[in-house]
Amino acid sequence: MRPGRRGSRPRTRRRPAHEDASAGFVTAVDRGRYRCLVGTGTGGERAVVAMRARELGRKGVVVGDRVALVGDVSGAPDTLARIVRVEPRTSSLRRTADDTDPFERIVVANADQLVIVTALADPEPRPRMIDRQLVAGYDAGMDPLLCLTKADLADPDELVAEYAPLGVPYVVTRRGDDLAELRGHLSDRMSVLVGHSGVGKSTLVNALVPDAERAVSHVNAVTGRGRHTSSSAIALELPGRDGWIIDTPGVRSFGLAHVEPGNVINAFEDLAEGAAERCPPLCDHLQESCGLDGWVADGHASRARLESLRRLLASREGEPE
Repeated sequence: MRPGRRGSRPRTRRRPAHEDASAGFVTAVDRGRYRCLVGTGTGGERAVVAMRARELGRKGVVVGDRVALVGDVSGAPDTLARIVRVEPRTSSLRRTADDTDPFERIVVANADQLVIVTALADPEPRPRMIDRQLVAGYDAGMDPLLCLTKADLADPDELVAEYAPLGVPYVVTRRGDDLAELRGHLSDRMSVLVGHSGVGKSTLVNALVPDAERAVSHVNAVTGRGRHTSSSAIALELPGRDGWIIDTPGVRSFGLAHVEPGNVINAFEDLAEGAAERCPPLCDHLQESCGLDGWVADGHASRARLESLRRLLASREGEPE
């Protein structure tokens, strides 16, 4: 029998506040299940597997997110908690499939340093890919770090000189290095490692976190490309609780359809002021009427810096590799 008109209460728009929810940190995502670390900073950390609550709607959850969990957060086998809230992000590293794709994808959240891993040989370095990753890092408000691997196979000086005008810090590694310099840059930071397949990201991760056991592979001798050995992003704590690194799968493209030119130039303080004063409205800094040429001619910034900026912006516009 159907209840009468007053037999049931109407649906309400109010949702639970979940004030007693436990705080967690997402360290891995696998087919709709989220591995979270609960109790960070208390000495009683435990890994909890969770699902996303329906009330989140289409809001995505990615590695690096700070979340609120309810349900069984004991971490016992075969238990499942629910993620009911994603805390505001301090940064979001995003990319699109290509430069015409309108749908952006968040790679990781809340990282403050972007480590661009590039091999000097086997496979050969791809400067335009580096440029694109720099643009994504500047757009996210992250500090970039260039990590040049396999220096025992090729000299790094030429590539280092190419990025010297940008002022991007760099480290050079060789097989068998103790990675002390790299550890210094990663200390007390949340760093995400990006790069195309075969450049040695997983090898670095295994050296930095000995129990990480990330799979490694070789470079195809015919194509010169590496194989995808990491299929998903994962956050790992450095020994001694000295920071976090996030290893990401290798990519062969890095679309930048979501990036606005203004977000890139804001990372160049010596040029951003000139753009605000002299550039016409909606200037993309690649056109002839751009006011930055006069700004540089008057001695406010170097020509090398402007050329580097324009190379990055041209990469954003889909300049071929």
